[in-house]
Amino acid sequence: MSSFTSPLIVSPLDDGRRWRLWREFTYHIGTEYSKDFVHVATGFVTDFASVPSFLWWWLPSWGRYGKAAVLHDHIYQTHCKTRKEADDIFLEAMLVSGTKRWKAKIMFWGVRLFGFLAWKKGH
Repeated sequence: MSSFTSPLIVSPLDDGRRWRLWREFTYHIGTEYSKDFVHVATGFVTDFASVPSFLWWWLPSWGRYGKAAVLHDHIYQTHCKTRKEADDIFLEAMLVSGTKRWKAKIMFWGVRLFGFLAWKKGH
């Protein structure tokens, strides 16, 4: 099973919507010691899951999937993987983080259907 290498440590920015990463982490894709990985550096800025605010009562921007959302944001900003790979990694990372399968699938399909907008902007 895949793995993250360290806990997520962030602090909020003054805008109240974005967060800065205070500790880097690496996510190993596919298996725990995979040579295929994504590294997110200290200082990276995220908004976690880009869920429309009217849905936050049901699907907040932060949850067990928080680290997966940071990873996904990083890949979308850097284009270090393809968009399809980014979305697949997001799904895998959510499941690794203990997100319920139904919720992970909803979030996955959200980014597959609407993520092209953020991908083009690099967000």
